[in-house]
Amino acid sequence: KVIGLFYKIPLVNIIGSEGSADFNNAYNIYSVLLTISTAGLPVAVSKMVSEANALGRQNQVHKVFRLSLAAFLTLGVVSFLIMYFGSEQLAGMMHDSLAAAGIRALAPAVICVGCLSAFRGYAQGHGNMTPTAVSQILEALCKLVIGLGLAYWLVRAGQPSHVAAAGAITGVTVGTILALAYMIFNFVSTRMREEKDTQDAPDSARRILSTLMKIAIPITISSSMVGIVTVIDSALVQGQIQKVLISDPDSWALYQQVVDFAPLEAARDAWQQAVSSGAAAEAVSQLYGAVELAAENISRSLYGNYSGALTIYNLPLSLMAAITASVIAAVSAALARRDRRGAARITGSALRITALLAFPMGVGLFVLGTPIIRLIFPELDASVAGPLLSTLGIASIFVCLMLVCNSVLQAHGFINLPVVIMALGGVVKIVTNYNLVAVPTIGISGAPVGNVLCFGLCMVLDLVVIARVIHGRPDYLPLLAKPAAAAGVMGLGAWA
Repeated sequence: KVIGLFYKIPLVNIIGSEGSADFNNAYNIYSVLLTISTAGLPVAVSKMVSEANALGRQNQVHKVFRLSLAAFLTLGVVSFLIMYFGSEQLAGMMHDSLAAAGIRALAPAVICVGCLSAFRGYAQGHGNMTPTAVSQILEALCKLVIGLGLAYWLVRAGQPSHVAAAGAITGVTVGTILALAYMIFNFVSTRMREEKDTQDAPDSARRILSTLMKIAIPITISSSMVGIVTVIDSALVQGQIQKVLISDPDSWALYQQVVDFAPLEAARDAWQQAVSSGAAAEAVSQLYGAVELAAENISRSLYGNYSGALTIYNLPLSLMAAITASVIAAVSAALARRDRRGAARITGSALRITALLAFPMGVGLFVLGTPIIRLIFPELDASVAGPLLSTLGIASIFVCLMLVCNSVLQAHGFINLPVVIMALGGVVKIVTNYNLVAVPTIGISGAPVGNVLCFGLCMVLDLVVIARVIHGRPDYLPLLAKPAAAAGVMGLGAWA
């Protein structure tokens, strides 16, 4: 993620707010299909491999891996076809027609990441996190060198921002190919050093696939919920902004210091004049298309500022991936040995580490949102993006705790509960943002409020469920209150 900062920070400053919106709209589509292809299966593979290892069933381990790799490949190919051949439709759905090139550039990455997930799940199931870490660093370095280099070269060559955004995204695809090559090499060399297979009889392919799907599908739905909600939310926010800009010129006052409204005003006047003069329907339709394009460009600029804030907001969340992967494997192994006390101890440790990370990060973003944007993204408008980041800082605390709680519940076998909770939170987020962004005096400032309400509700419900259904759950008060109090004092000091 440190490497990612050296990629994302210059990138936003190279391609600007509009290019940043194109990049994020393409990436949001990719994230959903990627999550559907890869979210649940690596966890399922890690869980099944970990349990088989704990029982000494090496033949079972190898069969689980082979079948999961075939499943990953199939899902990856389907996702590739959707992204590549449906890029125009997907971009239109996001109310950003210029994101299509980026969606096509990302399409091959879905296949590679699917296969990558199988190898990573296999290694994590053996308690070996090193191959995953090395492959992710290789992926990030390739993205930095190739993606950033292409974006810079395209901008210098005079290409528009959406083309530069597609160039930056190409680095992501190349990075996944290199990371996959490393994981294959690591797997082959590791297998050559392993002892011969044990004499255990593995389960049938049908039974293994059935178990994989029972674990993977609910986790996939749960994990996809964040991405799906993000895509729906992004499309609605941009659609609502465009709708208000066209229908209510009074809303322009909110962004007067940030955006040039002359193209929209000229296009709107021409369209209204054509309507009042009784011009041909085709001419009126053409002029209205120009109005929509002008509004789309303004919404790209505003959403690009929000995307910059989201880039910083996602950093605390990304640190949770390591904890959630470790929790599921470790708790599953403890429960397979019928060690409930050990599982409870691991759960408490995971929540404690999460609280110690999440509270200071979230409070820091809240009190220093505008200065952080001004420092890191000088190309963005700090008066727009800064308050957005401050609100998102509060949401990041809730998301971090929610993600770890979901992993704890899933490792204990309560796989469907996080899905239901996330669906409820997603509805709250979409309804909140849809209504707030449409208020002319609020606009884009309403976008992060839905995150706070959505993930705050999910976190509270998750903690309540853990307290009710898990034996020997940890005491929440010392786990959460102490880091929260310390982070509050830190926040006051930083603000002062």
